[in-house]
Amino acid sequence: MPSTLREQVASPLAGATDQMLSDRAADGDLRAFEVLVRRYGPLMRIYATRVLGSNDETDDVVQESFITAWQQLGTLDDGSAVKSWLMRIVSRKSIDRLRARRLHVNIEDTDAPAPESHAPHALAEAESQTEALARVLATLPEDQRRCWTLRELAEYSYGDIADELNLPLSTVRGLLARARKTLLREMEEWR
Repeated sequence: MPSTLREQVASPLAGATDQMLSDRAADGDLRAFEVLVRRYGPLMRIYATRVLGSNDETDDVVQESFITAWQQLGTLDDGSAVKSWLMRIVSRKSIDRLRARRLHVNIEDTDAPAPESHAPHALAEAESQTEALARVLATLPEDQRRCWTLRELAEYSYGDIADELNLPLSTVRGLLARARKTLLREMEEWR
């Protein structure tokens, strides 16, 4: 004879109704509560395993559920509904355990927050600044704009700019100085 069957046969409360067991357990009868644990523990364990997706935490959740049930058994109005009451407790405990998993995610498993420069307001501001720069560059004389573009965007040296545009080096320096002066003045609000 399996041990659980022997225990049920041995206990005079094994055949008692849920109402009687819950009433006696509410009055502090530990043996009556043990019968409820044996009667509904397996069902609660199956339910918790389904919700949690593994057996790792199932026993803890079921045990916590029975501790809560023991502490709150006096609040149960209808002892014949003890099964659904226990299932609600294990359901809440299982869901709480799932929520706790989400809150305790390993920080190394998450992506680092995006840098401030990728925030929507920063991107919009950078785009506005780029548009303003393009408008100012469009007002520069062509030689100044070409010198500035080769120096600042293409990172050419002064000598390379002079060769590219077929201008004397001193002229390149003068054009760049005037272009920078104009850009500083016109882009003042962006500094």
